[in-house]
Amino acid sequence: MKDNIIHYLEKNIFQIKPQEFETITLELFRYQAQKNPIYAQFIKHLNINITKINRITDIPFLPIELFKNHTILCENQTPKICFESSRTTSDLSSKHYVSNPDFYLQNAQNIFEKYYGALSQYHILALLPSYLERENSSLIYMVQDFIKKTNSPHSDFYLYNLSELNQKLKQIAEEKNTKKTLVIGVSFALLEWIEKDPPQKLPLQTIVMETGGMKGRRKELLREELHQQLLKQLPLQRIHSEYGMTELLSQAYLQPNQYFEAPQWLKILLRETDDPLQTNPKLKRGVINIIDLANFHSCAFIATQDIGEKNDHPQQFKVLGRTDHSEIRGCNLLVQDI
Repeated sequence: MKDNIIHYLEKNIFQIKPQEFETITLELFRYQAQKNPIYAQFIKHLNINITKINRITDIPFLPIELFKNHTILCENQTPKICFESSRTTSDLSSKHYVSNPDFYLQNAQNIFEKYYGALSQYHILALLPSYLERENSSLIYMVQDFIKKTNSPHSDFYLYNLSELNQKLKQIAEEKNTKKTLVIGVSFALLEWIEKDPPQKLPLQTIVMETGGMKGRRKELLREELHQQLLKQLPLQRIHSEYGMTELLSQAYLQPNQYFEAPQWLKILLRETDDPLQTNPKLKRGVINIIDLANFHSCAFIATQDIGEKNDHPQQFKVLGRTDHSEIRGCNLLVQDI
């Protein structure tokens, strides 16, 4: 499979079985360790012999900060789009160069429909002002495609026009059609919605989904606190959540047990806060490393700055917050040298 790992993933990624994940992952690692110049330089800097890597727990994970200053892309790939993260005025944005945007959209649709059913069965109302105000957001790119695939005249984006959003929700409720309604929004916008102009009426099958982060607009809240505040004003049993990031091509969705669940081609490993280079399969809580096999044209092995927790389900995890930069100084020193 070694010579054809990319072709194999392009054709078979959605059918990957748990028992073949490690074999496929190691093949992709060996490919990217040679074909991704920045990843190869990172591995060389660590003085790692790639032929000695025989377990996924031994794979070196690329610090996510490198997406801010480098083009993370394998050789012979032409970027068709560059997804860019939101940022504060004092920080650089991450950039993810994507050579196959259609695959990104198909991947996102497959994951969403696994947990929520066909997009054609939804109206999607997107409250994403911080994303709409900038270009090259992977979330906007995904939701825009979702809206198109709903084939609903009610599906649309909303900037700050909360009264218009509420009117649309009322209209859908009065029509009493069989489609579900998904309100997907960034956290600060959902809070402003319930504080400034809470909806008077929701359609019967309404899902409210937050995509995380206050984007510098408000004080950061734990996810549980955010959901509690939203539920005080919304007649719903629970709030849904999506976990994704600019540097990934896959997403995870919050389950009723309050753990995110990822597709079979995305795996979470944990590392100690004081050891940026070593994952530990016995850890139940630590800093999140991500294997996203959908990143086969960029880098599938990313060391994040999120603190996570795992349970006994192999695909489930929680996100508890962010590391303090002092806890990952080992990674920071490596980044400075590349």
